This record gives sequence, structure tokens and C-alpha cells, in this order.
Amino acid sequence: MKFTLSWLEEHLETDASVAEIAEKLSLIGLEVEEVVEPAKKLAPFRTARVVSAEQHPNADRLRVCVVDTGTERLQVVCGAPNARAGMIGVFAPSGTHIPGTGIDLKPSKIRGVESNGMLVSEREMGLSDEHAGIIDLPEDTEIGVPFAEVLGLDDPVFDIAITPNRPDALGVAGVARDLAAVGLGRVKTKDAPRVQGSFPCPVNVTLDLGDDRDLCPAFALRLVRGVRNGPSPDWLKRRLEAIGLRPINALVDITNYMTYDRNRPLHVFDAKKVKGDLVVRRGVSGEKLLALDERTYEVDEDVVVIADERGIESLGGIMGGEESGCDEGTTDVLIESALWDTGNIARTGRKLNINSDARYRFERGVDPAFTLPGLDMATQMVLDLCGGEASEVTLAGQIPDPSTIIAFRPQEVKRLTGLDISFIEMRQILSDLGFWVTGEAENCRVAVPTWRPDVHELADLVEEITRIVGVDRVPTVPLTRAPGVARPVLTLLQTRERLARRTLAARGLVEAVTWSFIAKPHAEAFGGGSPELALSNPISSEMSDMRPSLLPELLLAAQRNADRGSADAALFEVGATYRGDRPEDQEAVAAGVRRASAKQAGRGRHWTNGGKPAAVDVFEAKADALDVLRELGAPVESVQIEAGAAAWYHPGRSGTIRLGPRVILAQFGEIHPATLEVLDIAGPVVAFEVFLDRLPAPKAKPTRAKAPLDASDLMPVTRDFAFVVDAGTPSAEILKAARGADRQVVTAGSVFDVFEGAAIGEGRKSVAIELTLQPRERSFTEEELDAISAKIVAAVEKKTGGSLRG
Repeated sequence: MKFTLSWLEEHLETDASVAEIAEKLSLIGLEVEEVVEPAKKLAPFRTARVVSAEQHPNADRLRVCVVDTGTERLQVVCGAPNARAGMIGVFAPSGTHIPGTGIDLKPSKIRGVESNGMLVSEREMGLSDEHAGIIDLPEDTEIGVPFAEVLGLDDPVFDIAITPNRPDALGVAGVARDLAAVGLGRVKTKDAPRVQGSFPCPVNVTLDLGDDRDLCPAFALRLVRGVRNGPSPDWLKRRLEAIGLRPINALVDITNYMTYDRNRPLHVFDAKKVKGDLVVRRGVSGEKLLALDERTYEVDEDVVVIADERGIESLGGIMGGEESGCDEGTTDVLIESALWDTGNIARTGRKLNINSDARYRFERGVDPAFTLPGLDMATQMVLDLCGGEASEVTLAGQIPDPSTIIAFRPQEVKRLTGLDISFIEMRQILSDLGFWVTGEAENCRVAVPTWRPDVHELADLVEEITRIVGVDRVPTVPLTRAPGVARPVLTLLQTRERLARRTLAARGLVEAVTWSFIAKPHAEAFGGGSPELALSNPISSEMSDMRPSLLPELLLAAQRNADRGSADAALFEVGATYRGDRPEDQEAVAAGVRRASAKQAGRGRHWTNGGKPAAVDVFEAKADALDVLRELGAPVESVQIEAGAAAWYHPGRSGTIRLGPRVILAQFGEIHPATLEVLDIAGPVVAFEVFLDRLPAPKAKPTRAKAPLDASDLMPVTRDFAFVVDAGTPSAEILKAARGADRQVVTAGSVFDVFEGAAIGEGRKSVAIELTLQPRERSFTEEELDAISAKIVAAVEKKTGGSLRG
């Protein structure tokens, strides 16, 4: 929302400076994004008289001018064809930055003649594209004064951000009301004049909306005949240009002025181009409109339009049509002032991708009570600027009365905000904002003005009082602290999520934050896509379903990195996934993907691997998952790792980490080629998923003291064993059986060799493991080591059916 200081002063009597106004606006919730003061930028440019203009001795197209700036006379070389003695132009002295060309003036010699400064054109000033000659001002212009003052460009422009709940601040009059309430002046906004029509309006309006009358509750129309449409007066042009609007003609400029001055969007039709009466109706699929922005829009039944006998003439509340628009030849004009449904305006604007000033205001809400006064005010401006004769107003529908009465309890201000202010001050603030207050403190009623659709209840009134009094006056009160040692604030799940993030980051993965919504085909590829997880109003077709897994978006992100030249992507995310619409169907997961050569040990080409990058494999994903589980306190030594995982993993290159037969703690592996094809991703890619909610909760400890260190001062002993088993026997089962033979003694173990061949036999394999045996009280004797070894061999033979390799 933009406005100038002089525009604001038409509604607010104030002596406040620009800085004070900007500060107060931000303090009351109308945040100032920028204040532009053109006078400062144009300060060096001043009016000057050309005393003489002689031909340059060394150039046919240059003149040597003597310029009187009011304080001194300077010599300037000028190439403008209209430079002549006696004219008054705009002079820029040496050292001035020229905004239109970006150069900084310096004293110089041009073809051997000294030049100090410059006589400038409109293009060099950045005012227009005119460059046929230098600026030629009227003869009675005073010399030596700032050019910004002469041109009326010394008016500061405020640019404020308006939150969606404050449509009343989308008009300069509403901004002035707020500033007056905060003590920065007195409101002097004039009431809209009453314009009596001298003849009936010849055009009737019908609201053909069936039961959906809220789409257009009221539509007022008036004809003004015999107008002379042409350029707007200078004051109106400058006002619109200052806020970035291009003046078109008086009739159109009046509607733009009303939009910004009173937040009352209007539309004008050339009455001679309208065929018959107007009807407000739903569009018909396939109908098209050439709009004022010179684009053609196709409408459907969801779009509310204004039509005549010929067809659509306007998109209701959004934009008019080119065929019925007003131009310099317009002599009879129809002025429309209507009310539109905010939700329908927003949906239509998004559907047609139109961002107009009218849409911006109607989708936030305008004052219904100003519908007819706004029409009268615009009519009076047309009569004043264009002449003519006005008809009576024809009104279709009924203007709604959104009156709201709120029972106000002054003590709620103290309870909700801590502010200790008197009822008299509260009453004054509300009255200054336009609220009607009746009764005393114990029995007070407040009527909400029609221009404040955001105020519905007592808390809203408290917010208004707090906003005007100042949030900086709200007392700071420390939170009370419970006695004793503070208990942890984070829940177990929150702690696990933070620890999972740190662990994965330490393993070289980069955290990503992706959308919770994904495309339906992607959801179906990862076990989702059920109807209850489809969004009712998706942002786009690519975000139609809640995600059943974190992997789809992570995989797509890795591919986007690869498409931009970063093939070695290692990404992770910790977040929620959804398997249904019940609370228990939401699950916390830590997931990650690795692509190309993005291993923990390093990525890319290196001399140690012969210059060839080593691709990531399933074991890298397995290590990521196990590391997360280990750091989260899961009993990693007790888990079972089985081949195979969910359908989106490669069946022969994936695994599942279980705790018992039912609880799946994690799954990992290479992504299935068919899944990669659905996502349109080049593989191979490995991934893992750790289900944080499924980890067992840690046992409550009777004390916070650490357990004593359980470490032996005796050297451990390592023993190697090789077992011949069926080829389908997992190596993990052999290792688990060996460690379970005597857990007090066998403290660690690993697989270091797997061999298959004719010497072993078909369908058989040899698995070699290394075990660490830790003595406790004294070193093992040979007999004790033999007994332990026999116990280990027996346990493995019993659990796997294998035998010790000879």
C-alpha cells in the first residue's frame, strides 16, 4: 500500500515529521517497508537561466552556454537543439549523479572548451524517455530553486505492508484514522457528498445467482451522460504517478483514486458500448473475455461475471473488459459499485492468475456501508472533472448489515496483556478507531464499525487497545520457576530426533527439509496414495497427497543436485510420515539417501582407487542405519538383520533390522529400478529409514550416577573360526550363535571372509569369523581356551546346522 505525505495530510491534520509518521506506522502494525523522498535524490538539480548560447568553435552541433544559477554564472557545453539564450532549464552542477544515465559529472573540456555541469533532459533526470532536448520551463519560473519543488516531486512516498486482516488500512483514510488514534494528529476526512440524480438510470441490473446470493450481495449502478473524458488534472496525475500507477484518462484515474483513497474499488463502462441491461451471473464454460490488460481469459461456472446481451463485459470484482472500456471518445459512462464474495474472488484470481488492485481488496473485504457513498463520491468527481449529468442510482440486491455488538470487560486488558490503563483511555482509543462505545466499565457494549471485518470478540478489542497503546508498554514478566531441579523439557522423541540429526550430519550427510505433500504416483510407489491421505485443496498437482515416506522427496532432491552438476549427493531428513488419517498413523522417521560416490569415507575420484569413483552400496546405507540406532541407545548387539525390505527397495540388495519377530527398527538398501523409473531418477541410489517411534524406551534408572567402569586389566584373546554352512544361511546368524555361546567371555565378533567353490561343495559356503575372548580374573589356560572354543563350535552347529571347516 503506497501513498504520499500530501495525500495523507488530506485526511490527517498533523505536524509530525516523515520519520515520526514512519515510526508510528510500524508500531501500530502497519509496517513501513520503505519511505522514498524524491527531493533528496533530486536535491542537486535546480532551475537556471541560460544567459547566452554561442556556437561551439570546434563542433557544429554543440553550443557554449552561460548559465545563471541564481548564485553564480557557469559555462556549460550543451548539445541540445533547443538550447537558447533566455530559456529556463534544469542545471546539474559538477559532482552530481545523473539518475537517467548513471554517470557522475566532473569538470571537463569538450572539444577544447571548458564545461562545468550540465543542462539536463527528462530522460537524464529519469522522469521519462523524452530526450529530444533539454527541459524547457515556463518563463515565469523562479531561478535557483530545487527542481523537485517546481515539478511537485518533493512529496515523500510511504510504502507499508498490510496484513490480510486489515482491509481498512488499504485506503489512505483508514491509515489516517489509525495515526490519529495513536496521537499523531486529527482526522479531517470529508464525508462523501450526496449526489441526487436528475433522471432514472436507463440500464437495469439483475442478479442471476440462484441461491448463491452471497457471491454478489449488492450491485449499484449509475449513468453520467454528457461527460468529456480526457487527461486528468495535474494533481491527480502526480498523485497516481507517485505511487506507481500510470494515468490513463480522467474516468479511469478517478476509479484508481477511489481504490487507494477510500479502499472502494469501482468500475466504469462506456455506456454506448453496453448492449441492453446488465446481469450478474456465473460464467458458462468456454466463454472468453478480452480484459483491460489485453489478455484473453476463459471462464467457467466458478467465475462470477457481469454480462450484457452480447456476452461477458467484466470479471466481477477483478477486471473489466476491453470492449466496454472507457476511452477519450466516451461521452456516457456507467459507474459500478458492488460487493463480492471474498472467497470466490480469491479463487477466481488464483484460477485466472490475475493480480489486480480490485482483487487484492475485494478478497480481503471492503466496507459494505460505503457502497453507495463511494458511488456518490466517484460521481461527484466525474461531474467536477468531466462534467455531465448524473442519473439516479439503481440498486440490485441488498447491502448487508454486518453489525457486531461485543460485551466489553475492561479488566480483560489487564489479564491478557498486563497493561494497567484506565477505562477512560480505553474508551477514547476505541472511539478514535471508529468503534461506538456505550455504558460504563461494569456494563459496557462496543459496536464494531463496518470497515473492521476482523473484529469479532472481546480479545480483538483488547488487541486493538494494545496496538494503539504500544506493545513496548507491555510489561516483561519472567516465567515462574518450579522449586527443585528442573526436569528435562524435551520429550523422548524430540531428544531422539535431535540426536539422529547430529549423528547423520557427523556421517557426512546434509540435512534437507522437504514438503510433506507429494504427487500421488510417488505416494503410491512408496505404499501410500490412499483416499484418506489426499488433500482437499492441494497447492498443485505435484503436492496432492500426504507423504508415506521421506524418501521420495529426498530422492528427487538428490537428482536435482545431480542435474546441476553435483552428482555425489548425501542427504537426510528427520520428520513425520503418514500411513492413515488417525493420530497413531503418523510416525517419526530418520531417513537418508546416498548417490554416486557419496560415501562416508569420501567421494569423487582419488588416487587410492585408481582415479575411479567408488559407487555407494547397500553396506553404506546399512552402516548409516546401524549408527543411528546405536547412538539412540538401541540394543544393536541384539538386533536381527534379515535380507529384503519394503517393495521400493531392491529385493536382493536390501535388508531389514528387527528387534524380535515383530518390531522393525529400520530398513535399508538400494532403491528398486522400477521405483526409480516412477520418480524419473537415474540410479543406482541407496537409502535407509530408521523408525524412531519403534525404539524401546530406556529403562528408568534408580540413580543418575554413572555405573562403575567394567573393564578388565587383562589382555583379550582373539580366535578365528571357519564354518561350512548352507549357502543361504546368513552370516549374521553364525555370528549371533557364536557370541551367544558365552556372553561373559565373547565380547566382540566380526565376519572377515566368505568363500564358495568346488572345494566346499555345491550349495555350501565357508564363513570365517573373528571372536574376541576377554578374561576377567586371570588369563586363560590352554585347556580353558579349548573348552570355550568347543562351546562356540557346538552353539554354531546347533543353531545353523553347519560344521567347523577342517
